[in-house]
Amino acid sequence: MGKHFDITRRGLLRATGSVAGGAAAAFAMPATIRKAFASGGETINIGWVNARSGPLSAFSEADEYVLGLVNEALKDGIEVGGKKYAVNFILKDTQSDPVNASKVSKELISSDGVDIMMTSSTPETVNPVADTCEAAGTPCLSTVAPWEAIYYGRGAKPGEPSPYKWTFHFSFGANDFAALYADQWSKVETNKKVGLLLPNDADGNAIRGVMIPALQEAGFEVTDAGRYENGVTDFSAQIATLEDAGIEIFNTFPFPPDFPVFWRQAAQKGLAQQIKIVQVAKAGLFEPEMEALGDLGNGVASGAYWHKAFPFVSPVTGKTCAELADGFEAATDKPWSQQVGAQMALFDATIAALKASGNPKDKAAVAQAISTLNVETATGVVDFTNGPAPSMAATGLVGTQWLKDESGKFPFKLEVTSNFLIDRVPITAPLKPYTLG
Repeated sequence: MGKHFDITRRGLLRATGSVAGGAAAAFAMPATIRKAFASGGETINIGWVNARSGPLSAFSEADEYVLGLVNEALKDGIEVGGKKYAVNFILKDTQSDPVNASKVSKELISSDGVDIMMTSSTPETVNPVADTCEAAGTPCLSTVAPWEAIYYGRGAKPGEPSPYKWTFHFSFGANDFAALYADQWSKVETNKKVGLLLPNDADGNAIRGVMIPALQEAGFEVTDAGRYENGVTDFSAQIATLEDAGIEIFNTFPFPPDFPVFWRQAAQKGLAQQIKIVQVAKAGLFEPEMEALGDLGNGVASGAYWHKAFPFVSPVTGKTCAELADGFEAATDKPWSQQVGAQMALFDATIAALKASGNPKDKAAVAQAISTLNVETATGVVDFTNGPAPSMAATGLVGTQWLKDESGKFPFKLEVTSNFLIDRVPITAPLKPYTLG
């Protein structure tokens, strides 16, 4: 089990620099307890598992900033059922390894005695954490992975009763991608031939089973380049398949390190030059990824689960999405990340459920409160009373595109190009055809 450190608010701010809103600048995060700085009374222990190192670590870049905001907002504790509670957040790193995700989750439950677990970002992280919590009877709330990959990917069967009592997930769905893409892709003239590169993992298999039929029904001719294993370094066969199909739209859901490997090979072999729309999910979510690609990143499209243009307010911090994004940039001198809003929404939903439980130390009461939760968060409304499956709540996506920003602080900016699924979000730019050379 990792070391634990109690950090005072004064010490945290002194170590990282005082920033707007009391948030701490990002820094390397060991497994640690971060107190929410309320004194006296009982304490709610909240486990927070994320990939803070390894190939999925980009999904944790906003963690320290968001935690700083939450610590400031909860410094006087929270009131539940007329009683004041302090809050401890106990952080663990999966090291981007599903086996380690299970291991640290067991530590949080058996050694740290957490009352509720939070986790997020890809099935490789969420599924093993959720499975561990389900087996142990510990409430778990998660986000940022297609809900089908979490619900069906862990063993639930269509038409059968849900096997889950303790684990809850709010996020976009595989069908959302098909609906969003059909709208986004209509904005550029193409031959409607789509090439898919989908790995043999929970995300890829969930998308393959749901999105391909939906795209075909929407009038697209779809070529699946075939299952491949994460971490491969030679995509020659897949590139040849997609070239032969004459595709002009390319879509992929790769393990993040795999996309630049594939896309550079696609450019070398001529595939990228025939593509008019390159749409990436799971990878290509963050500005530094586009910087690393250089000219190959200009015009890459994505589906965003959060954007600074979202018109929502975090109930925990009272901050708008624009304030959250601007605050992150001021605190870290890095471009804002979708994870700022996504992780804030996870805190928003978790704290709302604890307050609604009547007794945050009663795990059954907390699970029941999550199952009936209906709250607006930084990513929008999270409503477990009207979800696509039991213990699942659906949130939306917007279509986006990475474009070079010659006059901006950072080399690339993310524009909203389709609001088909969340019409409250303003479109900030038209989708432009992908061009290379």
